[in-house]
This record gives sequence, structure tokens and C-alpha cells, in this order.
Amino acid sequence: MDDDRGFSAGSVMLAFVLGGIVGAGIALLTAPQSGRETREKIKDFADETKKKATEYAGQVKDKFSHAVEDGKHFVEEKKSLITSAIDAGKEAYVKEKEKLSKG
Repeated sequence: MDDDRGFSAGSVMLAFVLGGIVGAGIALLTAPQSGRETREKIKDFADETKKKATEYAGQVKDKFSHAVEDGKHFVEEKKSLITSAIDAGKEAYVKEKEKLSKG
């Protein structure tokens, strides 16, 4: 699902998430509040970011695993077709050879 400029949906999503993280961090640091409140908000924000990053990594891992499985099935299917074609070719060769030796 690449757009015209060649960026994948995953890279756009990652850029969006990173932009949100940077923006939220700047907002936390520039907000008028005590140091203690700021540290608590930063800690909460860091915990939430870690949770979201873990979820995103899990989704990426699942998609990658699914793609690998699809690839394995594709290779097995094509391997089976090629093996069948080779066997049919060998059989045709043997029949033609027998036909030529009899005639």
C-alpha cells in the first residue's frame, strides 16, 4: 500500500506516532506546572508510550509472521506444481523414447 512517493503505510504511521510523542513531550515541558507534576506527567506519558510501542511491535510481528507463512505456502504450492511438471515431462520423455524404439 505505497502511495505515489513510495512511503509505506507503516512508515507513515511510525512518523505520525513519533511526531505525536515529540509534540506531547514539548507540551509537557512547556506547560506551567510544578516540577513534581511535570515529572509525574512525563512518567505517565513514558509508560503509555512504552505500552503503545509494545502493542505496535506486537502488531508488526504478527503481520510479519503472517506474511512469512503466506510466503511458505506460496513456495510449497509452486514447488508442487514444478515437481508435477517435471514428473509429467519425464513420463512423456519415457513414452516418446519407447515409441521411437518400437517404430
